[in-house]
Amino acid sequence: MNPSDAGSGCVFVVDDDPDIRDALDFLLSSRGLAVRTFAAAAELLQWLDAQSAAPQGVFLLDIRMSPMNGNELHEALLQRGLRNPVLFLTGHGDIPMAVAALQRGAFDFMEKPCSDNALVDKLIRALRVDAARHATDAQAAERSARFASLTEREREVMPLVARGLLNKQIADALHVSVRTVEVHRARVFGKLGLHSAAELATLLSQHNAADAA
Repeated sequence: MNPSDAGSGCVFVVDDDPDIRDALDFLLSSRGLAVRTFAAAAELLQWLDAQSAAPQGVFLLDIRMSPMNGNELHEALLQRGLRNPVLFLTGHGDIPMAVAALQRGAFDFMEKPCSDNALVDKLIRALRVDAARHATDAQAAERSARFASLTEREREVMPLVARGLLNKQIADALHVSVRTVEVHRARVFGKLGLHSAAELATLLSQHNAADAA
């Protein structure tokens, strides 16, 4: 699997074993993946709290750490509203903990020792998932900004245009002139980057669905 397809995200490794951290750092770096390592859960959380925005990438966590274990760290990440994929590295006897992590939304877990290729492949898949999520979030943010730029009158005209009503019908419904409807219709299309009522209906449906989610 090609790391270049995984986007610009980073693999954030948290493991209290320095030998494992160094090995993972070397492995992932040699495969072309960006990697940042942390010796403890608190170290990662402190770094995250200092960032101005949520990081793009995936978290690769050891389960058995002290004083905060991997499951507790996962919960702390969720409490911070982070939706990045989380993968766990688990030793023998940690399977119930790993299953619990999956039930809480973890992307996957792998048992130590694991195949280098299998681990890298799973991380690339997780990075692709995160990159797709960021792209979707960016599109949603842009869509929201475009809708926010509409005036009150443009918001009144918009759903009627989306329904396929003629300018005369919209003018009668809003008690305005046809020319006024034409101007506002053009402004709605221009601000939203659209060219037809069908496109507007689709975008409006997507926007309403996102708001309801």
